[in-house]
Amino acid sequence: MRFDPWNPAFVAHPYDAYAELRDTSPVSFFEPTGQWLVARHADVNALLRDRRLGRSYLHMATHEAFGKEPEPEFQEPFWRVIRAGMLDVEPPIHTRLRRLVSKAFTPRMVESLRPRVRKIATELAQGLVERGGGDLISEVAEPLPVTVIAEMLGIPDQDRPLLRPWSADICGMYELNPALDVQHTAVRAAQEFGDYLRDLSRTRRDNPGDDLISSLAQVLDEGDRLTEDELIGTCVLLLNAGHEATVNVTGNGWWSLFRNPAELDRLRADRSLLQTAVEELMRWDTPLQMFERWVLEDIEIGGVQIPRGVEVALLFGSANRDPEVFADPDRLDVGRQDNPHISFGAGIHFCLGAPLARVELIESFGALLDAKLNLVEEPTWKPGYVIRGLQSLRVTV
Repeated sequence: MRFDPWNPAFVAHPYDAYAELRDTSPVSFFEPTGQWLVARHADVNALLRDRRLGRSYLHMATHEAFGKEPEPEFQEPFWRVIRAGMLDVEPPIHTRLRRLVSKAFTPRMVESLRPRVRKIATELAQGLVERGGGDLISEVAEPLPVTVIAEMLGIPDQDRPLLRPWSADICGMYELNPALDVQHTAVRAAQEFGDYLRDLSRTRRDNPGDDLISSLAQVLDEGDRLTEDELIGTCVLLLNAGHEATVNVTGNGWWSLFRNPAELDRLRADRSLLQTAVEELMRWDTPLQMFERWVLEDIEIGGVQIPRGVEVALLFGSANRDPEVFADPDRLDVGRQDNPHISFGAGIHFCLGAPLARVELIESFGALLDAKLNLVEEPTWKPGYVIRGLQSLRVTV
């Protein structure tokens, strides 16, 4: 099978196509999206750290000067929100924004959250057991990280059901060549999410609480620290990224374990493997399959000349199965020690929430191991390829 991100069969199992790319054309032009695909771990890892590439080019040139058509006018509310967050900006703005929120995600701060994370995970797992099973994704995988990040930011309990639909709709814009209706849905969600956070942050500025939105609202317009748009964009990013990948690692991970029952039995017999198992599940079936960057200066990748003004698509899922880096890469090994996967990225855009995601995943998988879950039916994948996850994962206990 060739690289075909709109083919459900490819989305379900892209790894054979990746192996062919790595072997025959590790840097190749993909005409349907106008991107250069980069398949090998060494190249992907290096390019994530290369400042000749960027998540944006607007810090150095207009769309026209960079040779690009501006986005349609109807998308303006979407990009106003997204481009104010740290993921889609470059230094020095990125540096300033990341510094403002990084203190909430230090290892010490995250470790202090572990008892709360464990309590939520245990309650969700117990609920699933008491019901005799259900959809592991909607009943455990989603509520855990949504609750944790919402509590950190200070989203009121009654508003939390809004977060997952907004996030899913916004993420539709990140897929390759999204349909027009998907674009309009993403714009609406970004506008609604942005308006909600704008109102909440203004309330917290006047009446602060012990939460991250309150902390950020206190530094609005203080010199060059934070604008209101930056606060909104940062919070949207934290809420989306704070649960989207964790949900998919949990769903994809349990599906991986069900397909490798000997490794599931091994993990149940030895809880000390939980940490390496989580890293391996992120590697073996990567939730974020592709990360896109713009070429800001002419560059050579694997002997191929790539000109300024084009986009490269870094294939995380392929890099994480590269035999040059991982011994027996197609084998799931919950005890794998040498595991330099790049599921969290690298360089200045390395996932800020990686320590929290690891805590959530270890506690979630740990809470569910005793439940002796059994798969009801083979799951189906969502249509998206870039952010790749299951529709549902139905289990019995």
